[in-house]
Amino acid sequence: MRFFDQCRLQMQNVRTTIATALVAALVLAPTQAEATSRIKDIADVEGIRENQLIGYGLVVGLNGTGDTLNNAPFTLQSLTSMLERLGVNTRNTNLKTENIAAVMVTANLPAFAPQGTRIDVTVSAMGDAESLQGGTLLVTPLMGADGEVYAVSQGSVAVGGFSAGGDAASVTRGVPTNSRISNGAIVEREISFEMADLGTLRLALRNPDLTTARRIASAINAFLGRPAADAQNPTTVALTIPEDYRGTAVDLLTDIEQLRVEPDAPARVVIDEASGIIVMGRDVRVSQVAIAQGNLTISVTETPQVSQPSPFSQTGTTEVVPRTEVTVQDDVERQLAVLDGSVSLQVLVDGLNALGVSPRDMITILQSIKAAGALQAEIEVL
Repeated sequence: MRFFDQCRLQMQNVRTTIATALVAALVLAPTQAEATSRIKDIADVEGIRENQLIGYGLVVGLNGTGDTLNNAPFTLQSLTSMLERLGVNTRNTNLKTENIAAVMVTANLPAFAPQGTRIDVTVSAMGDAESLQGGTLLVTPLMGADGEVYAVSQGSVAVGGFSAGGDAASVTRGVPTNSRISNGAIVEREISFEMADLGTLRLALRNPDLTTARRIASAINAFLGRPAADAQNPTTVALTIPEDYRGTAVDLLTDIEQLRVEPDAPARVVIDEASGIIVMGRDVRVSQVAIAQGNLTISVTETPQVSQPSPFSQTGTTEVVPRTEVTVQDDVERQLAVLDGSVSLQVLVDGLNALGVSPRDMITILQSIKAAGALQAEIEVL
């Protein structure tokens, strides 16, 4: 028995040692707020951006699912012009092909994309084409907002949807008139932007906020050990490149974009009335307010009955006799509820759920609380 007592005592000591070590590890471990984000995830660098490109082209090789030339004159004109450039004269000819479709080609030109780089393009039908499946996009110049050609696109389109049907039924999945071409365009012109010559960098916040801008500037200054960053407004943080980073702005951005800050945002309630979606921020507060919600439902049901004459009757006629049933339902069990002052988001949600309100009714309640001046947040209706 003494042997078992010694073993039990040793096991208790081991457990105590392990527990002490775990507590010490948790205490000594570096704490980091869960809400912190990297600077690269909440701000963009001015000058490092994409540029949108657009072009007009033709997709050929469709299996009778292209534009109807009589209904799409721009497709007919484009087809005629293209054939003339290739030495084929089709003037005064009645073209009836349905294997071609006019499309708009769009793409995003990445920042610093050199010549020869391939980018993805999106091809969308313009006319009455039924599907672009199996088609091939002909050479299409892609232009920027300045009218200059920056890329050229061509290739087989890939359609994610399809459409099929007969005389009495049809089925469509996805959007067969919209497609993509992976690596379908080649960059022909590079947009020049020299970062090495810059003396100041500007960081643009994706969600403008004064507190977040100041925190970003403070984090950068603490890292560099000098007042190099300054929050100019809720959107912009100006960063003066230090002397030891002159000519190496990429190294500076690489170092500061990994810094973590805690973004701040105003208290806001976003409401989408079309779908009944409500999104509330964590800082939403409600002053003391009383809420009552009840539904009065009146149902009117028509059940007409048919009254027929007796058999072999010579004078009787068949008549439709109306029958109306009216039902009134009032939710008398729902009483007035009081929410204490400065309640949190969780308490607000729990209180509204306790009333048994639907999302539609909750939208109206939130707007009524705001109108009463008790909702300390901004309401944004999409």
